[in-house]
Amino acid sequence: MNVEKIGLIGLGKHGVRYAKHIREDFPGLRLHAVSRREPQRLAEWRDSGARTFSDYRDLIAQGDCDALIAVVPPHLHLDIVRRAVGAGLPLLLEKPAAPDLDSARAMAELVTASSVPVMVAQTLRYNAVVRALSAQRETIGPITSASLSQRFEPSSLDWLDDPRRSGAGIALHTGVHSFDLLRHLTGKEIVAVSALTASLRTQRTEDSCAVALELSGGALATVSLSRVTKGRSGHIELSGAEGTLAADHVLNLGYLIRGRDARPLEVGPAVPTVREIVGDFVAALRGSTAMPIPLSEGLAAVAVASACLQSAATGLRVEVPRLA
Repeated sequence: MNVEKIGLIGLGKHGVRYAKHIREDFPGLRLHAVSRREPQRLAEWRDSGARTFSDYRDLIAQGDCDALIAVVPPHLHLDIVRRAVGAGLPLLLEKPAAPDLDSARAMAELVTASSVPVMVAQTLRYNAVVRALSAQRETIGPITSASLSQRFEPSSLDWLDDPRRSGAGIALHTGVHSFDLLRHLTGKEIVAVSALTASLRTQRTEDSCAVALELSGGALATVSLSRVTKGRSGHIELSGAEGTLAADHVLNLGYLIRGRDARPLEVGPAVPTVREIVGDFVAALRGSTAMPIPLSEGLAAVAVASACLQSAATGLRVEVPRLA
């Protein structure tokens, strides 16, 4: 299909990144329409040539766009998907794809019943270190165990600590990155989880999470998440019968380890992951091919996060629900 006019829903800090890449890195694309609730912050975009809307519903209905990108809190995602599908507009949806399991199921039903493509922006798949690990995965043989951790500073976004808008805390918002990477890099499904959460700086949502995960085929994994430090890191370790891949996607380094020998991986420079995912979204539409990361992949990560929250609340091992 011909894709030229992009409608961007959400112009917060992350949404502005999307706007910048659309305007600067894709000559064949045009930022045709934008929406943001605050009129005073929307005014600056009128001079950019884009149509402006204070209500995303009006943008979808009246924006005359070829495709949509939504970069808003997840409590709005179900309605956006419903309206995009109704208007026949392809959609790139920022993660987490859904705030909870009920919304995830409703979204899955909507998209399954339609032919409108929806892609989830699991941007970490496009990270240079993650790509290097994917390229080397077969060198270590079948995966027997894995470990991931992400460490970030406390967020300045107030809505992240409001469960009505965020759905949950770090188990959902950062967890979906790790759970998606675990599935993506190992090729295995996450069968069950046992999780603990804590609120060290936040008031209504969790900002720390530790999870033991059971993978299909019997392999085990751990995921540890926190947003309570000034130091950023993103550890990834994949082990197989023939060796271990150890890396950090924040520090942009990686190693293939056999015995006591650690050989550096050719990682290359860091890449703007938002630019990469917009490019893949548009290329799939123009080539009429399947979305590289369909909605079902994003919702699978949400299902794992939901199981983690249930496990932390009950103290029990919880099987991950299947949405399809």
